[in-house]
Amino acid sequence: MSDYLATADYDPGTAVALFDDAGWEKSYASEPNGGNCVEVHLGVSGLVGVRDTKLAESPVFVFGTGEWEAFLTAVKAGQFDLPAA
Repeated sequence: MSDYLATADYDPGTAVALFDDAGWEKSYASEPNGGNCVEVHLGVSGLVGVRDTKLAESPVFVFGTGEWEAFLTAVKAGQFDLPAA
């Protein structure tokens, strides 16, 4: 992963303005009562938004599509799995 300067004016509390309300999607594996879930927004070219499903005023974290793809690859490879007890 390469290092880069963060945008000085990035604020997760106001980044929601980058994404329209209709584009947020929750995992099909989500619990029906809202459980421990996040929503993802893939509708902005080059950006992926992630927010907490349970919080109406959730801050939005923004990732580049390359960062998001690297994260998904790592998840699928088991890099974040908890050790067996």
